[in-house]
Amino acid sequence: MMKKVFLIITNLVLVSSLVFAQKDQKATAILDEMSKKYQNMKSFSASFTYGTEGNNAKMTESYKGDVTVKGAKFHLKMAGQEVFANGKDLYTYVKETNEVNITEFDPAMQEELSPTKIYTIYKKGYKYVFLEEVKEGSQFYEVVELSPEDKSSKIAKVQIKVNKSDKSVKSWKVWDKSGKRTVFRVDRFMPNAPADDKIFTFDKKLYPGVEVVDLR
Repeated sequence: MMKKVFLIITNLVLVSSLVFAQKDQKATAILDEMSKKYQNMKSFSASFTYGTEGNNAKMTESYKGDVTVKGAKFHLKMAGQEVFANGKDLYTYVKETNEVNITEFDPAMQEELSPTKIYTIYKKGYKYVFLEEVKEGSQFYEVVELSPEDKSSKIAKVQIKVNKSDKSVKSWKVWDKSGKRTVFRVDRFMPNAPADDKIFTFDKKLYPGVEVVDLR
């Protein structure tokens, strides 16, 4: 009888530990403070470096990108492309072909790990835990690890590094199911940066000879 009671208690402890791990209170507090910081801004701009990380924790290839965000609107430059979203339409411009595709904008269909959505992805479809605190130079950072609840997701896990003092995002790292690691590192951040609404709509006058493909 005592052995049976011990097994029941052990199982309850294990279940409680799993539930707590999925809803880590420290991780929740960090992510909520980080998200609140960005959502309280009228707009922001950022420059970032992104690329693939090798086994030595260094990027084997890297690229530069820029983004300006204002609510649901954004203008993103990366990988030879520019993406404009004005809340109604989505414009994807490819420099190499000098072509722009126009589609209806659907926020739910946008890449959830893009620089425009990293601040809110944890709120749906992920469980998360506080991983560690690290020091880089004079700054301390808190690392939170997210795991998708959908087992069919192509993403294995995400680690977000948050500045402990001001809750700004320093970087995030994405593992896919094959083990490939993609890193995004914020190089420069401008809160409440000037953001005229016209920068979120593609202006073909600024792109001579551009081919417009309207898919709306």
